[in-house]
Amino acid sequence: MKATNMKKAISKTQLLLAPVVGMVLLFTLAAHAAAPGITGGAGTPTFNLQANFAYITQPDGQMIYSWGYGCVGNPAGYAPTAIKSTFCNTMQVPGPTLIVTEGDAVTVNLANNLPTSAGNTSILFPGFQVTTTGGVAGLLTQEAQPGSSVTYKFTATTPGTRAYYSGTQSDLQIEMGMYGAIIVLPAHAQSCPGPAHSTYAGVNQAGTALLAGGEGDFRLATSAYDHPKTCYDREYLFQFSEMDPNIHSQALAQVSDPTRAAACAKGATTPGCSLDVPTEPYHPAYFMINGRSMPDDMDPNYALEYPHQPYNGNPHMHPGDQVLLRIIGQGRWQHPFHEHGNHVRILARDGNLILSSASATDPNLAGPLLFTTTTTPGVAMDGIFYWTGRGLNWDPYGHNPGSGDPLATLTCSADANGYNTSNPAAVNYYEWCQDHNKPVQAAPFGDVAAGGPVTLPDANILTNGAWYGGSPYLGPDATVRATGPTGTTPPSGTIANPPGSEAGFAFMWHSHNEREITTNNIFPGGMMMMMLVDSREFPIDESN
Repeated sequence: MKATNMKKAISKTQLLLAPVVGMVLLFTLAAHAAAPGITGGAGTPTFNLQANFAYITQPDGQMIYSWGYGCVGNPAGYAPTAIKSTFCNTMQVPGPTLIVTEGDAVTVNLANNLPTSAGNTSILFPGFQVTTTGGVAGLLTQEAQPGSSVTYKFTATTPGTRAYYSGTQSDLQIEMGMYGAIIVLPAHAQSCPGPAHSTYAGVNQAGTALLAGGEGDFRLATSAYDHPKTCYDREYLFQFSEMDPNIHSQALAQVSDPTRAAACAKGATTPGCSLDVPTEPYHPAYFMINGRSMPDDMDPNYALEYPHQPYNGNPHMHPGDQVLLRIIGQGRWQHPFHEHGNHVRILARDGNLILSSASATDPNLAGPLLFTTTTTPGVAMDGIFYWTGRGLNWDPYGHNPGSGDPLATLTCSADANGYNTSNPAAVNYYEWCQDHNKPVQAAPFGDVAAGGPVTLPDANILTNGAWYGGSPYLGPDATVRATGPTGTTPPSGTIANPPGSEAGFAFMWHSHNEREITTNNIFPGGMMMMMLVDSREFPIDESN
């Protein structure tokens, strides 16, 4: 085996050096995210996994020698079933997301196909009572020796999101990529309505029908837990980790060493058939979400250019959507990840709902609102994010009753909380009614004194990204609705996003540790992605 330094398409390499204003231009518009994974059958799911080696890619063109978990043959199934393009490679980082249901009797068979000199390996399933067969006794659990296997069995006693990872020489094996997620769905999922956006079938500026048929449902369940207040509309899984390429290079060099190879050829227990890779000092250069660094994490799930990194990090939503975030710290460091646009209301940690003790018979959710979802290694959390436009002090939909736009005649009937919730089929469902019909400014190139709180940018100066419509309004027709056909602000992007297509608010979600938003010390990169809030005119298709 030899180290490789394969250069990717020049657009990806140049993107790392491009100004932030222009970086959105190259993002893949159709690449959305979900919480994809594999299933092992109903009731008694069985997962046949292996530990193996491969190279994973980074945006700077490097191919990093890594270890990880993968599938032995085809899994029993994939979820959500609405995702079309799926695969489970013999090794991937992170490992396959295991999706089961509360009460299932789960079996995981692990085969050790790592290089012989890497020694034993294993999997820990924190939060579950695990029994084992086969293998040899290790420090924390039964381990699979090189070329052999071990079986783990447990009951998925409670719902929620949890991590799994190697319990053998964890400082090295987890660093090399041996970690993954297990999602336990509630046995008594609550009777929650489908995503509110699925019923919208409105019209655009020209009166053309939009989204007649609605959107697909990509949820794994209707609720995250057996609790009526854990309903959600869409969900995303984010696993945060970092990587020190020096450790990986040393592991590759030792695995490839002819002297070790000769010793290992005589048997795994032969003196000299072992690795001695120091894991300190620790200097990570790559910071990853679901095994990819930005902008690779914006490409589709199961993209063929990432055969060993199948999961992306590209969240989309409509205003008012309850978005379930499944978040896991899988590395050695804490990562203070900030979701711009709103705080995240935490539902649970490691599958444990955070409830008040006000009433034992009718407990209420009591999780905190977090400005940053700081991940601790090995710890998982489930939280809800939403965005409605509240607090902007202007109408994000650009309603302009004098423009003749049929959408501008929509009403906003405030509920007890101030939101427009009377008609789930309306394009402005969940609009903050206090700002309905409130212009961002009276004149296209005015200032605060001209009637609004902000000044629109000069289109001759600002570079419009593929997701930025040239105006501060939601939707493909928002500029026309706001300023009229003779307005000076251009309609949505002119390169990959024509006016009849997607436009919305792009919130940058990123680590608040500045070094972690670089790739090998080049900005932008690392733990960064975009949350795009789309108008309900735009169908969010996460089927790949």
